Amino acid sequence: MQAVTRSARPGRRVVLRAGAGLATAAAAGTAVSGCAAGRDDGVGADGTVTIEMWHGQTDTGKKALESLVASFMRSHPRIRVRLGGGVLADAMLQKVTAALAAGSYPDIAYIFGSDLASVARSPQIVDLTDTVKSAPTPWTSYWVPARKAVTVNGRVRAAPALLDSLAVVCNKKLFRQAGLPLPEAGWRWDDFVATAKALTDPGGGRFGTGWPGVGDEDTVWRMWPLIWDLGGDVVADDGKHVGFADTGTRALEVLAALARDKSVYVDPKPGSEQMYQVFMSGRMAMAVTGPWQLPDIRQAEIDYHVVPLPSFSGRPMTISGPDTWTVFDNGDARTEAAKTFVSWLMQPGQDVRWDIEAGSLPLSRRTRDLPDWQREESGTEGLGVFTKALDFARVRPVHAAYPQISRALGQAVVAVLLGRSSPTEALRACAADANAALLIPR
Repeated sequence: MQAVTRSARPGRRVVLRAGAGLATAAAAGTAVSGCAAGRDDGVGADGTVTIEMWHGQTDTGKKALESLVASFMRSHPRIRVRLGGGVLADAMLQKVTAALAAGSYPDIAYIFGSDLASVARSPQIVDLTDTVKSAPTPWTSYWVPARKAVTVNGRVRAAPALLDSLAVVCNKKLFRQAGLPLPEAGWRWDDFVATAKALTDPGGGRFGTGWPGVGDEDTVWRMWPLIWDLGGDVVADDGKHVGFADTGTRALEVLAALARDKSVYVDPKPGSEQMYQVFMSGRMAMAVTGPWQLPDIRQAEIDYHVVPLPSFSGRPMTISGPDTWTVFDNGDARTEAAKTFVSWLMQPGQDVRWDIEAGSLPLSRRTRDLPDWQREESGTEGLGVFTKALDFARVRPVHAAYPQISRALGQAVVAVLLGRSSPTEALRACAADANAALLIPR
């Protein structure tokens, strides 16, 4: 994989915006309307249609997208794609909702999967169900996480843009120095806690593992595999309560044990940059992370090993956090052009370029089977572990109350990591706040 910095991939791992941000953005709508694409029909005198994409990428991701756009316009001379937006992906929700309120919005925007349910309530969002179902690559060829992340109430409300999964990256040198064997698939969370403790040296400034400690989505989404493995869920079947009131306590006990052992580095800043710097400086033995971090780890010349996440049950379990290309209705001509472009982006030939150049996993099995991806995977230690995890990965529900649920769980995680609350107390407060959010009509 190419080197991908966190700033180049400001994905859902960095910041979660609460649903209340929609109202704030709408109130400020006119402040950004001058930057939007405008509501003209986009059709030039020669019949060429111009569409605008707010992409949210910088550095490597932006360069990869520019290359893809150039290829698309060569093969589709009647469609011009303008890349813009002026904000990183973690600020896209606020800008898009403000633009919707002002009535001047792009044709395509990069929207986090965790934000799609909120955005999809707008009548300006284009339903892509027929588009993806009639595309050259069968919809069923896409990984389940990619399909579920863009489906709201049975309808496809966006195109999958990026796919990943979580696993554990281990520093082999630290394991050798401690005389410990490297973990293997099928290990348990008790093994993880014991291994982290054995690899911790407080006096030497070495930690067994790390965890984001801001309380944002980067903090939270790592918890869902534990909760799911224990039989819990984000939202209960009745839709009125969280589905982890009991299992969440057991999951938080893992973090409480790490905190008691002083074996976890708690990163106090958004983005987990400090946590990764500790790992890449050789002072952390295990990092729960995704494929986006491998280029930096390789650049730091860390001799590493990738192993699937531990579980309580012995069954494989992980999470994928897909992001989306969401299409907005700016009239028939621009809408059809935007649908054509995102459909083209999703096809294996383009998807594999994006995956390799920008640091994503294949959206579909057809992309995975391409020679280009097979070479990339065979040439990158541990990348296959992340790809294989897509077979059993789960995604967070596309639910309008998810931001409030995440915020409540994030506060519970931080309270436990910092020793301010027991797992039971923290989960009780979390469930009260999250359940209240679920009762709000939407």
